[in-house]
Amino acid sequence: MSQVMLPEDANADANVHGGTIMKFADTAAAVAAIRHCRSRVVTARVDGMDFVAPVYVGDLVHVMASVNLAGRSSLEVGVRIEAEKIRMGEVRHVASAYFVFVALDEEGQPTTVPILIPETDEDRRRLIDATHRQTARKEARQRARARAPELG
Repeated sequence: MSQVMLPEDANADANVHGGTIMKFADTAAAVAAIRHCRSRVVTARVDGMDFVAPVYVGDLVHVMASVNLAGRSSLEVGVRIEAEKIRMGEVRHVASAYFVFVALDEEGQPTTVPILIPETDEDRRRLIDATHRQTARKEARQRARARAPELG
């Protein structure tokens, strides 16, 4: 997805709000998830939205999203965001994140997600990396539940 950033996307200094970038990333990630599972999805988690460079009014923002991992009812989607100074052709990486979605059936209940078949070496690398992140997320949830059982 690509979109030009306009004054209403930014603060008084013409810096685009991080929330604007996050919303755009969530939308692109959701589209990738929906295309994979052909069902409704809801955002369950955002892992580490890292902003590495500012985005300004007039920049053309590109969001690339790819499904990295498909579980029973959830998917991890990786997102890379770039900003382009259109007249100069200068493109820079501005943010990255991992989104976890849950697929829902017509009644709003979690539903099975189709398996993900990696086709390239890059797909296989993403799958391996996503599996490590999934394990880390599960371990973090278990530690949090052990510290505060009433929250689990």
